[in-house]
Amino acid sequence: MRTVSVFGATGSVGLSTLDLIRLNRQAYKVVALTANGNAADLARLAIEFEAEIAVVADEIVYPQLKAALAGTGIEAAAGADALDDAARRGADWTMAAIVGTAGLKPTLAAIEGGKTVALANKESLVSAGAMMMAAVARSGATLLPVDSEHNAIFQCLGGASLDQVRKITLTASGGPFRSFTWEQMRGVTPAQAVAHPNWDMGAKISVDSATMMNKGLELIEAHHLFPIGLDKIDILVHPQSVIHSMVEYNDCSTLAQLGSPDMRIPIASALAWPGRLATNCQPLDLASIGNLSFEAPDIERFPALALARGAISAGGAQPAILNAANEVAVAAFLSGRIGFLQIAQLGEAALTGYCPPIPSTLDDLFSIDAEARRYTARMIEEMVNGA
Repeated sequence: MRTVSVFGATGSVGLSTLDLIRLNRQAYKVVALTANGNAADLARLAIEFEAEIAVVADEIVYPQLKAALAGTGIEAAAGADALDDAARRGADWTMAAIVGTAGLKPTLAAIEGGKTVALANKESLVSAGAMMMAAVARSGATLLPVDSEHNAIFQCLGGASLDQVRKITLTASGGPFRSFTWEQMRGVTPAQAVAHPNWDMGAKISVDSATMMNKGLELIEAHHLFPIGLDKIDILVHPQSVIHSMVEYNDCSTLAQLGSPDMRIPIASALAWPGRLATNCQPLDLASIGNLSFEAPDIERFPALALARGAISAGGAQPAILNAANEVAVAAFLSGRIGFLQIAQLGEAALTGYCPPIPSTLDDLFSIDAEARRYTARMIEEMVNGA
């Protein structure tokens, strides 16, 4: 029986992970479940899966969690330190699905344990990729990507050496505004932006998909996970979202991973690795799909792609700045304070206007992240007041 912990258990990735464990209860023993502030749902899940400990990041809701778990024998805890302690409990397999840079420290704590970490926290790898991959090398941990694109690359590689790879191609749906003109995108509403054509995702990641910032951040992730050089990592728009990524080898053969747009499929791949896990996901029916189409991304209408490539090329603090600025800008867009096109504009302004020294420690990185958020917030205020 494999012991597992799920960080971000009440989010979409966490719930999908637990759905798979629910189908295979005899194979997994839950150690820790965590959530940000959803104490009621976390307690319910902890009781169902007989977890050893449940942790909320928000200490304000700790009394609610403790009361809900009273008499169950399940330990309750709260706060950032408690998250890190839970990550050090030594689970064989940890799902790192806490959204944002809040997930960085517990993810690193799990990696330092030298076990298997399934990474669904995009922001951690984007902001601190070099630090995270160095921790993996030191500890001997196994890092399994859960994002559908990176999991697809991992599957296509099948353990092959990267020096055999000619090119990696990340596919992108293109989002809901792939065919919109610049003027049409100027009037995009939050409701339109969160309505992804293929995937069922949260609001923030759906907006990132619409701006294609999500694909830019995935480019940065791929650079760290599969270090073959930025010039060998491409992005291709594939509206059907059937092929999730492709790997071209030196002999010019190309392997592609296909599947229905269901996050449970890449999660199952990571959960059962190196084996396979039966799921109740919808099988792929290529006959009913009929055709697969591809096109190059339009970097003029979707400047986030160039911003991300430029940020990882520059290195240093740039990826962390872009990630922080984007999070603040997306939140402002969702609240109706700025327009859709201003999201990428704010990211570019933060990259050019805020130039801190290269971070050498985790504390440096958190300071840069915080200042980039403040810098972007000030620009938003100027936009709003200027309007």
